[in-house]
Amino acid sequence: MNLFAAYAGTTPAQVDFQATVCSTPRYFFGSRTHSVHEAFDVRSDAGPLEIVDNVSIAPRCPVHVGDRIEVRGEMVHDRGRPPVVHWTHHDPRRHHSDGFIRLRGWMYA
Repeated sequence: MNLFAAYAGTTPAQVDFQATVCSTPRYFFGSRTHSVHEAFDVRSDAGPLEIVDNVSIAPRCPVHVGDRIEVRGEMVHDRGRPPVVHWTHHDPRRHHSDGFIRLRGWMYA
């Protein structure tokens, strides 16, 4: 889906876009997934987003503030916060479209 339409919408949408990393990664354990996740903030042409990547499935993406990345994942909205893009990795169960983060020519999926 078009990034601007997905950003303005309210329903989950598969998106592809480029963005600039705005924060260093932080790591947390997902209470529902029971997996380690990497999260960092980015600025896209549509606005700010939070990237959340399951690093129990995909390798950690060694981003730094100022890096340009390409992302494919599912955008979801949380009222009062910037949208989150998750499923930025392959889905071992094949229920979701595969996503990725591309940094300096390397794909993290």
